[in-house]
This record gives sequence, C-alpha cells and structure tokens, in this order.
Amino acid sequence: MPQYAVLIYADESLHAQHASEAELDENDRHARALEASGSMSLAYALTPRADAVSVRRDGERPGPFVAADQFVAGFYVLDAPDVDAAIAIARENPAVRTATGGVEVRPVHSGGITATGRD
Repeated sequence: MPQYAVLIYADESLHAQHASEAELDENDRHARALEASGSMSLAYALTPRADAVSVRRDGERPGPFVAADQFVAGFYVLDAPDVDAAIAIARENPAVRTATGGVEVRPVHSGGITATGRD
C-alpha cells in the first residue's frame, strides 16, 4: 500500500521536555486513533524549535533551518490506498483546526528502516 508523510506545521511544538498530559491530550488521542485504525506506520513529535541545531556547510547554528512563523512540529507516515484517502485522514489532525497551523501530505518515495538491533 502506498505511504504518505504527514508533516505537522504549528507555531510551536507542544512537546517540550516537561509538557503536561493535558497539553498533549488532543494530539495523543489523534495518534491513538490512527494507531487503532492500522493506518499509521510511525510517528514522531519534535521538541520546540529552540532545541534545533541547523547544520550547514559553514558550520552549525542554533535554531531551525528555515526561519518561519510555523515550523514542522512533528510527522507521521500513513498507509493509505491513495492520496485522497491520506488527505482525508490527515484532515483529522488537531493542527488543522488551529488558526495558523496545518498539515502537509506528501507521497513517500522510498526508504524505511535501514538498521536493526538498535536499543
């Protein structure tokens, strides 16, 4: 089945090191629903942009690679029969209901787990 990456854009990630369960509840419910449906292959929430380090040819810089009002706060991979089905699933992401956030759906071209035995 084709896979689609869903990139979650937000003003800031809710997944700070000490985020409360209440702050994460809506996103966690969404993730559990996707997991229960069998459509989600993997998911990762990213920490706030202040934790990012950008690596470029001339060195490293603190902060995200691209300065923008919204940034990638997390992503997940869906198994869906086609892009329309992936979009319908992604539309349920809590970021879509915010004033400035949203998601981007992109077909996965290739890749996957390449190492085994990681701890």
